[in-house]
Amino acid sequence: MKNFALIGASGYIAPRHLKAIKDTNNNLIAALDKFDSVGIIDSYFPSADFFVESERFDRHIEKLKYEKNKTLDYVSICTPNYLHDSHIRMALRREADAICEKPLVLNPWNIDALQKMEEESGQRVWNILQLRVHQSIIDLKKKVNEAPRDKVFEVDLTYLTSRGNWYYTSWKGDKSKSGGIATNIGVHFYDMLSWIFGDVKENIVHVNTHDRASGYLEFERARVRWFLSINYDVLPIEIKDKGQRTYRSITIEGEELEFSGGFTDLHTKVYEDILEGKGYGLDDTRQSIEIVHNIRNASPIGLKGEYHPFAKKSLAEHPFGK
Repeated sequence: MKNFALIGASGYIAPRHLKAIKDTNNNLIAALDKFDSVGIIDSYFPSADFFVESERFDRHIEKLKYEKNKTLDYVSICTPNYLHDSHIRMALRREADAICEKPLVLNPWNIDALQKMEEESGQRVWNILQLRVHQSIIDLKKKVNEAPRDKVFEVDLTYLTSRGNWYYTSWKGDKSKSGGIATNIGVHFYDMLSWIFGDVKENIVHVNTHDRASGYLEFERARVRWFLSINYDVLPIEIKDKGQRTYRSITIEGEELEFSGGFTDLHTKVYEDILEGKGYGLDDTRQSIEIVHNIRNASPIGLKGEYHPFAKKSLAEHPFGK
């Protein structure tokens, strides 16, 4: 049984980590979050100690080591994107491996620095790249690998997940903290595309505003038109008529990839792989971080070249700018 700590216990994704720790028969000894709405812990580890101040959390971990001979093996990190780098460093300094949600960091050079810390500490940094263990994605990768080597696939990626005005007040609406739309809601798709289709050859941005981003990515084995948005208004009418607020579509050569289900236990599978030393580390996440960093810093070229059809939709004003 390994000892875990969790940072970001009140976050949306934290229950999946709690479940994964429980499902793999390990123990949560401490959790940290500046917000105290963390009753979910009772469903998994009611005896875990909880802190709202990082200084007390850190002191507690040290006391467990020296007074009770209880060492920390892993720190699971579910905090806002801009804090990941700092919390990973905290884990490594505590002689624990870090298991971090995506995006692992916001900038490629952060990965370089963390690799040096890995070497010095002897610990590992693991990233939650759960789409890589989704059966539909595994099957697609196999299909691509079995296709002729010179085959370049035509791909359209559309991901629309409606968010209310709260989004812009939260850290997610601050590009310096979230990395913007492409980083916050798209990085897992870019990782999936990188894993399946190889190295990036071209990265063009057509549109990038507060509520949407769209562009063209060319990989070794795919030409990808992509569109991401958090604006309800861009949803297809048939999706709105169903009362849905989310729309996700990936087509390969005009054929829809079905992967709406099968998400329930992906975090547990990722944890199982990490515990066996077979998880995804810093090198695995690099290309997706480079992609989103380049998108964030690119100058959109407008509707030119290979753009996604949704890129033509009328732009919206920022809700706080009305």
